[in-house]
Amino acid sequence: MTNSNAKKLSVLIITLNEEEHLKALLSDLDFADEIIIVDSFSTDGTEIVAKTFPKVTFTQNKFENFSAQRNFAISQAKNDWILFLDADEVLTPELKQEIIETLQNNQTYVAYFFERIFMFENTVLKYSGNQTDKIFRLFDKKSARYDEKRLVHEKLIVDGEIGFLKNKLIHHSYSSYQDYQEKIIFYGKFKAQEKFIKKVKPTLLHQFFHPSYNFLYNYFIRLGFLDGKKGIIICYLNAYSIVIRYKELKKLWKQNQNLTSKT
Repeated sequence: MTNSNAKKLSVLIITLNEEEHLKALLSDLDFADEIIIVDSFSTDGTEIVAKTFPKVTFTQNKFENFSAQRNFAISQAKNDWILFLDADEVLTPELKQEIIETLQNNQTYVAYFFERIFMFENTVLKYSGNQTDKIFRLFDKKSARYDEKRLVHEKLIVDGEIGFLKNKLIHHSYSSYQDYQEKIIFYGKFKAQEKFIKKVKPTLLHQFFHPSYNFLYNYFIRLGFLDGKKGIIICYLNAYSIVIRYKELKKLWKQNQNLTSKT
């Protein structure tokens, strides 16, 4: 019997070439009242897969940054309660049931943190800085909005009480070395833009100490060595993202200097 107090739910997904993951995720979203996919003009079969599911509204929007794309997706939702998922995330049956029960019973919270299990190919990565990974995924859009100043690693600004769901979301972030490397380079460039907007100038300390510190902290303090070879790879790539960040930031300041000198 359906609870008449259950809140209607819009599931939002932003995509770019997610044909590989999308079918499995969409197949598990039968409890949603609507599903909205905001696509950044994929060149694979993402659109074809999406349109085989009757609840899906597929729309395309030019990608500027992650926060802007997520806020655009929220603006398309008919319902106040939002479940925001990435195409490479998977709901366990237990988490799915907990979301349904939360929407039926919650009278207190306006947003919920999810803890995530980080998957390296098909095995769990337990350490390397991922053991405390948590993220907002379920929230009332009347009380939450993504910070437009954050271009990547989005921050949800929440006005109200925050809860935690007990069951964890599975995150298949690492499908191959090349795939993850491309992802962290992409993120690194956006972080450089964030720094440039804040007028941060790269120093030798930034360029050499910060990546080294990041690697050593995640590998030793956050126990990356317990993940074996996979821990080395993830800690290295995450540190490499910081190298890219300051390399790109240096380029942005050089371009700015060249433009200034011409005017």
